[in-house]
Amino acid sequence: MNFAYVSGNPALDLAGTVGSRRDEPVDTLATPADLERWVAECEELPGPVTADVVAFESARSLREAIYRLAHDRVLDRPFDRSSLEIVNAAAGGPTLTVELSDAGLHMAGDLAAVLSHVARSGIAVLADPQACLKECGRTGCTRIYLDRSRGARRTWCGMDECGNRVKAAAYRARRRATGAPPGSAL
Repeated sequence: MNFAYVSGNPALDLAGTVGSRRDEPVDTLATPADLERWVAECEELPGPVTADVVAFESARSLREAIYRLAHDRVLDRPFDRSSLEIVNAAAGGPTLTVELSDAGLHMAGDLAAVLSHVARSGIAVLADPQACLKECGRTGCTRIYLDRSRGARRTWCGMDECGNRVKAAAYRARRRATGAPPGSAL
């Protein structure tokens, strides 16, 4: 399973583990093992962690709350109260151990500390009035990302998946419109 870490924030990346929320949702966190892999592959989080069923359901609840709050922010509407309660409660959990050495920064902690860190990360970005949150511009993609591009001109959550799909579809449409034979320049 491939996870995308393109949102610019671990909380938004967690929310992005459900794709195509409006059409046919695809949940990439179907099992506790999926959550363990997600944490291990996310560069901003320590790994490995162990997820039991209770912690897994807590993570999925946090994920949905973060998504609702981020979506509220994108739509410039008041935050959903029950989602605020979930995220704020998770943020009050245990903290990661952070150590600095000559090798750099080292973080450690169990899944509860990781989820607390993710919740705090989400709060930081959602509370920042300067943070430019957007929903991906590709039809069908509902990922919300932090746009740090110059002039906030980023259109897609990520170039590898969504940007390339949009550009390829536009290219094919131009070719069909002009009747250009395959392999010719437009």
